[in-house]
Amino acid sequence: MKIRVLMLGKTRRPEIRALLDDYVRRIRHYADVEVSEFRDASPAALRKLKIDPGAAVVLLDAAGKQFTSQQFARWLGDLRDRSAREIIFLCGDAEGFPAELRTRAAHRISLSTLTMPHEFARVVLAEQIYRAFAILGGYPYPK
Repeated sequence: MKIRVLMLGKTRRPEIRALLDDYVRRIRHYADVEVSEFRDASPAALRKLKIDPGAAVVLLDAAGKQFTSQQFARWLGDLRDRSAREIIFLCGDAEGFPAELRTRAAHRISLSTLTMPHEFARVVLAEQIYRAFAILGGYPYPK
């Protein structure tokens, strides 16, 4: 299974970049993962997005479904077990994603009811993906 995280805007703060990179390295023990950052949501930038029609597209959305870590792990495991070859997480910037991409998302999830900077949300998503794989694999992970 391949996981792609597509993010609008750059992760500029080095301490946040270091955390994101650390969790991406950890995820690689369980799945192929690719992180792509797009400077903006211009039509030219969005044309570069290649989304396979069979991919499970997941939009991070404040109004999306909320999970506990255990529920998120089961949900991700179900996608994996139903032979989802690719899961694409769309992480918007402060303005979110344009409507044309929002409509392509089959799933909408919320990381929290709290408002957080979009750069921090990326780290939370990466950590939860890693935690989900650790849960699914039966590995201990600090609570």
